[in-house]
Amino acid sequence: MIEPVDRVTDGRALENAINRFRERGIILPTFAQQRNPDLIPGSIRTKLRDIGLWDINPLNLFRITWKNEPVERGGMYGGVNFIELPRSLTGVEARIIMLIGKWFPTGAHKVGAAYGCLAPRIVTGGFDPTCQKAVWPSTGNYCRGGAFDSKLMGTESVAILPEEMSRERFEWLRDVIGSEVIATPGCESNVKEIYDKCWEIRRTRPECVIFNQFDEFGNAAWHYNITGPAIEEVFNHVSQGAGNLAAFVSATGSAGTIAAGDYLRKITPHIRVVASEALQCPTLLMNGFGGHRIEGIGDKHVPWIHNVKNTNVVTAIDDEDCMRLFRLFNEKKGHDCLKALGVDPVTVSKLPLLGISCIGNLISAIKTSKYFEMTADDIIISIATDSAEMYSSRLAELNEERGPYDTLQAVRDFEKCLMGIACDNMKELNYNDRKAIHNLKYFTWVEQQGKDSADLNQLWYDREIWDRMFLQVDRWDELINDFNRRTGLLEQQ
Repeated sequence: MIEPVDRVTDGRALENAINRFRERGIILPTFAQQRNPDLIPGSIRTKLRDIGLWDINPLNLFRITWKNEPVERGGMYGGVNFIELPRSLTGVEARIIMLIGKWFPTGAHKVGAAYGCLAPRIVTGGFDPTCQKAVWPSTGNYCRGGAFDSKLMGTESVAILPEEMSRERFEWLRDVIGSEVIATPGCESNVKEIYDKCWEIRRTRPECVIFNQFDEFGNAAWHYNITGPAIEEVFNHVSQGAGNLAAFVSATGSAGTIAAGDYLRKITPHIRVVASEALQCPTLLMNGFGGHRIEGIGDKHVPWIHNVKNTNVVTAIDDEDCMRLFRLFNEKKGHDCLKALGVDPVTVSKLPLLGISCIGNLISAIKTSKYFEMTADDIIISIATDSAEMYSSRLAELNEERGPYDTLQAVRDFEKCLMGIACDNMKELNYNDRKAIHNLKYFTWVEQQGKDSADLNQLWYDREIWDRMFLQVDRWDELINDFNRRTGLLEQQ
């Protein structure tokens, strides 16, 4: 049976963690504080004024929120960071809004998903930071977030990611965090190779604990409880009591972010939850396989924590369109072209806030709007996990491979990759379609990863299981508050 993480499992490990945190001045934020930073003690907020967003400082755990002030150093909190992309750019009447992940520590929201996995283990004695290492298998940002969280929580980390990921990821993990880094064969769709390395570590390194984002419910629970309400807040802000929250679009990846759709279903029952993936690896669309260049969205399997029953549509995005728009959104000639075509300069200046997978989400949102013939009353919300800052080496590679970017190419990219987006390579899912996708979990998780088929059936037939797993955070906050009380650090602030 699938059970929540809601009780102390090792009292000695818990005591070791309490002592480690007391010695190093580490205070854990609650999930409620990450959702609403107004709950953070004023003494901590004051100290954050002298701390950079990426600094290796335990107080930056309190910056794991969508509501950081968008500055590199000393920022406080405000509303959720987002941008709205106008019709002049998208070509559709529906309002398309992207939450911005750049203003999390590490420049991506995955630092929150990793916190949702590690913090509950710390406060239940499931992980001993004094003698164990946290292993973060990932296709990119999750291992960066996990390594960052580990460093702030006084423990060592091991980052596992495909060797073809961008150079920036490897350099930061090694040089800034000091994490052990393991590069596995292949690109972002080579998740099986990551899993194989995890099994090797389990056999040979007993000090290591695997935090697999693809089957850790803490990942999905963080997004359900933090990202979901952030989207609701943005919708209420931009709609002003009018309009329809028509769709939520998310790359499937580890299926953490898409869990925000489960929260949104509670407040807007008729919302369409849209799963986006790469056309070059159309796992959900047609049980397909292959390699692609949309970094960080790993494929060729269905994550254990993906509540497929709550997915209405699958879209497959050509990675070539993403790479072409990546240049359009980040080259000066591209910006000049967009302004000449009527896109306002403020919007153009913000386009580097979208990383490569975020551009894939944007394309999926446009396809969704066209497929369902949405109007100006419809609002589609999606996620910009990270920014172009994470991929500067990719831009240099494209220039070397294809030559300097010019106005003619910019016009071609605008017409083909934005205005020319069609409703192909997408599917509206019925009940049997969703069940077929769910059943694909068997081949990865039961045959390869050793899970029980009874648990797989529980994820489909138990109507309460997803709520139980998503709503664990209430119990986690109780445990975090007790943990902080036992370290005595809050009283010293």
